[in-house]
Amino acid sequence: MSIKSDHWIRRMATEEGMIDPFEPEQVRTGEDGSPLISYGTSSYGYDIRCADEFKIFTNINSAIVDPKAFTDESFVSFKGDVCIIPPNSFALARTVEYFRIPRSVLTICLGKSTYARCGIIVNVTPLEPEWEGHVTLEFSNTTPLPAKVYANEGVAQLLFLESDEVCGTSYGDRGGKYQGQQGVTLPRS
Repeated sequence: MSIKSDHWIRRMATEEGMIDPFEPEQVRTGEDGSPLISYGTSSYGYDIRCADEFKIFTNINSAIVDPKAFTDESFVSFKGDVCIIPPNSFALARTVEYFRIPRSVLTICLGKSTYARCGIIVNVTPLEPEWEGHVTLEFSNTTPLPAKVYANEGVAQLLFLESDEVCGTSYGDRGGKYQGQQGVTLPRS
């Protein structure tokens, strides 16, 4: 198993449609020259962007969080350039990019240091072979203060690991419950 380079990422994105939309270089500034949290292709990964659709957790209904019977009543939907996550809470979002993971590849996501150093943790489970869709992002604000997440800027990095042997059963073969997801997707049982 090996980690894939920028050359491979560019080739797979442009020739095989693995990432759409795709940014072949690192983008660090906006069109007006303002600084951005970087996104796009890096040496051995791809920095993903957060779209402007958010679901912010609130306990206004004193609900119990149950992964087997999850309700969207615990969330407030928000659309905008900046999401403010309440202290010690979390928000869900999705990537700008739509992914089509090759059958021989497992993709791991790690948060960007800019957010981690502010106490904002990004969690994404692995993208399995032949999974496709918008990635649902989980942002945890571990601080006692409100925290900002910026839409259309980098939030995490994907690493692509290619196996030396193709899997016998892919996520697509299993008909995984999150296959083809679009928008912010809540837990499904």
